[in-house]
Order: sequence, then structure tokens, then C-alpha cells
Amino acid sequence: MIPIGQELPQAIRQLVPWLALGHGILHGALLLLFYHQGWLGHLIRRARRAGTSPPPAELRRHRRNGPRLAFLCLLGYAAGPFIVLLDWGRIGVYPLHLFLGTAIILAVGGAYFLSCRIKAGDSAWRDWHRRLGITILLLYPLQVLLGLAVLL
Repeated sequence: MIPIGQELPQAIRQLVPWLALGHGILHGALLLLFYHQGWLGHLIRRARRAGTSPPPAELRRHRRNGPRLAFLCLLGYAAGPFIVLLDWGRIGVYPLHLFLGTAIILAVGGAYFLSCRIKAGDSAWRDWHRRLGITILLLYPLQVLLGLAVLL
């Protein structure tokens, strides 16, 4: 049986606060990166609605960084329950933080999979991608605040 919670060796138990801090710093940085990604999406959308082609640099950056952000978000999400499991021995210690994190991961995954469906021209998937992106940008600050409450 794998030792968790109070049975965890003292050397590893001393790492748990640092892992939690790293988890928080990662998601704080991801919050800023998601807002940057949203700004790039806004620039692209504004150009499309004006009838011009989107700036190629912003379009390329938005397309390149989206999957990377989704992957980092998934890694950070997986790290959260792992850290809580090491510390407390069970996952549901912070249920609101866990629920909101799960909602964000579902929105990020949905935005990623919708982005794969977007084709040139006017696509209905583009609107749903935008809505999920806005949802992510609204939920992420709440999640970071809840995480700060957990850390402090």
C-alpha cells in the first residue's frame, strides 16, 4: 500500500507545502497566459468581423499557444488532487476548489476540441469556442482566489 496522509514519510511531507506553492504559482501564471490568449483571440475576431484577414503573427501565436496552455492546465489540475492526497489522504478536502477546477478543465478541453473543428470561413464552432474561452476567463480568477484561500 502506498503511504498517504499521516503515513507519508517526513521527508516527503516537508515537500507538500512547496508543491502546493508551485501549484499555485503555475496557475497564477496560467491565469495571465489565458488572458493573453483571450486578447489574441479578441484581436483575431475583431479583424474577421471588420472583413480583413487576421494579423498572421497573432493568429499563429493563438493557434500555437492554445494546445500548450491546455496541456499545462491539465497538468496543474492533476497536480492539485495529487498534492491534497499526499497531504490529507483523501481528495475531497477542498470541494469547491476541486469542483471549479473540474469545470475549468472541462471548458479548456471543450475549447481545445472545438478549435480542432474550426474551419476557414464562418464556422458555428468558432462562436462556441469563444463562449468557452470567455467562461474560462471568468472562472479562472475565482479559482485562483479559492486557491489562495486554501494556501493561506
